[in-house]
Amino acid sequence: MINNKTSFTLILLMALNGCQNQTKQPIQQTFFNNLESLCGQTFTGYSTFPDDPEHDFAGKLLVADFNDCRKDQVRIQFDVGADRSRTWVITRSNDGLLLKHDHRHKDGTPDEITNYGGWANDQGSPWRQHFVADQETANLIPAASTNVWMLDYDTQSRTLTYDLNRNDLPRYQAKLRPLK
Repeated sequence: MINNKTSFTLILLMALNGCQNQTKQPIQQTFFNNLESLCGQTFTGYSTFPDDPEHDFAGKLLVADFNDCRKDQVRIQFDVGADRSRTWVITRSNDGLLLKHDHRHKDGTPDEITNYGGWANDQGSPWRQHFVADQETANLIPAASTNVWMLDYDTQSRTLTYDLNRNDLPRYQAKLRPLK
């Protein structure tokens, strides 16, 4: 026989189970849902900052392919010219949204510098989030301890922007549009 205390406990457990992998921030949850709506699309473009012909990405076609979407994770293959070693990984959890940069060698093994990124802060919107470098990043790349990455999708222009600031100064930006 189930008593009131047991019933309450069961209802509470079911409610908590239903909240699993929902972010603490409703705006972050909306951003993740909006990001999922881009799944299956491919965006192409170029670096817009820095305007330095010596930069590693200068003049190279950039491709962001939303090709791996899961219940709590969106993986965006990010190619720089022929280099297909990068993937942006956005994961939602009870702690919020986490952006990581997964770098791999051609044989699929992890690069020495991989899995850096950080957690979304509370300055985002349904189509823009800012990710602040986490401790793993600071340990891996001490100079990147102040990094803030931004992902933004402008629904009017259909432009995807990836932006990086370090020490509150612009460091890198790319703008990409849907492949037609």
